[in-house]
Amino acid sequence: MVGNFPSNVDALAGMHFSAATAAFQVEGARTAVGRGRSIWDDFVDAPGNIVDGSTAEPGPDSFHRYDEDIALLAGLGVDRYRFSISWSRVIPNAGTDDSVNHAGLDYYDRLVDGLLDAGITPEPTLYHWDLPVALEKDGGWLNSDTAYRFGDYAAVVADRLGDRVRHWYTINEPASTSLQGYALGELAPGHTLLFESLPTVHHQLLAHGIAAPILREHGAVQAAPTFNHSLILPVSESAEDKAAAGLLDAIHNRLFTDPLLLGTYPDLSAFGVEMPIADGDMDLISAPNEVYGFNYYNPTTVRASAGPVPFEMVPTPGAPVTGFGPMWPIRPDTMRDFLIDMAQRYASVLPPIIITENGASFPEPDTTEAEIVDSERIDYLRDHLGAVIDAKAAGVRIDGHTVWSLLDNFEWADGWSQRFGLVHVDMETGTRTPKASYRWYRDLIAAARS
Repeated sequence: MVGNFPSNVDALAGMHFSAATAAFQVEGARTAVGRGRSIWDDFVDAPGNIVDGSTAEPGPDSFHRYDEDIALLAGLGVDRYRFSISWSRVIPNAGTDDSVNHAGLDYYDRLVDGLLDAGITPEPTLYHWDLPVALEKDGGWLNSDTAYRFGDYAAVVADRLGDRVRHWYTINEPASTSLQGYALGELAPGHTLLFESLPTVHHQLLAHGIAAPILREHGAVQAAPTFNHSLILPVSESAEDKAAAGLLDAIHNRLFTDPLLLGTYPDLSAFGVEMPIADGDMDLISAPNEVYGFNYYNPTTVRASAGPVPFEMVPTPGAPVTGFGPMWPIRPDTMRDFLIDMAQRYASVLPPIIITENGASFPEPDTTEAEIVDSERIDYLRDHLGAVIDAKAAGVRIDGHTVWSLLDNFEWADGWSQRFGLVHVDMETGTRTPKASYRWYRDLIAAARS
């Protein structure tokens, strides 16, 4: 499919384009070359946690088929590839034994070299949710020691790859880890601590603050976290619903951005929690970053609640939805508005923004012998890139856009039931079949560069 681009696609000229994946979701090879267990191995193995009862094996099997992924990236014409490194593949028993698994690092060596040979800049993410189990048994992200262990892990990886890798992301979507993993039990490690989970926010931000200078000492020109944001909408204009929206905005958005950019947390008194801040922590967390990693999928609509959580998420009135249903509404205008608000709120302390994840899941068959014409995904990406263009026109500096995801992958607690990929993957055979959206994004990149 050619065309169907935003009308002023030339406004995207000069931006970097990328596609993304994450280790646990695409690598497969769970025990290959000595990989240890992560909290996601435990979560998947517990009956009832994954909606379709699937596991991440074999899936795309990128551990063995990474050369096919590189060829797809080259055909797409992206500048960069955002992937993640499995902590437990590098240090299998982190938390009890710090021995480095050099055979695991060999895989990332091969991947990096293959990307560079193809003219694609590697952008590894050091942590995309797969914490080694021994660290979780010792408190996981509730324990400040995990942040320092993360620094040790960053040094090991940078020692091996830092001579070729210059662009890094440290921690991915700490809001999901804290709120869904430790507060609500929807993701690994499956705890239901509600607001007592909030110290995990501080320790993840601290982990970034510890790791980033280590990466820069190894030659990095970029070392930033990626935050998943959502514009929070009150379902009505009532004072109660507006207050509920403000509370969720504080813990989903500003709880991460404020300490990173302003060196302070928003007021948390409504949640009865104090952050476990040690001397020097905030200086590490708020040290300037080269870019701001920004993940965006959808807004969130809330109403006031009298329960232990003072807000309740509800469908967004009048909005179409993705394959995830009513809690994943499609409102590209909210991405534009969030970006503009960020630029106004944080002004000169906001570094250039990279859209590090943006995409949508829609129902698709498990197998196919022909190209899937995923028109809804194309429309989603077109309209969100239009929102990027509008935000840029309003003065927001946005230097890159990344599609989530290159491949259909293991979608965490939703297993194989949700497909985000530009490329269809048969999860039994690993066969890769580019969708219409693959050709569309390829042609959009070419149009933006022409």
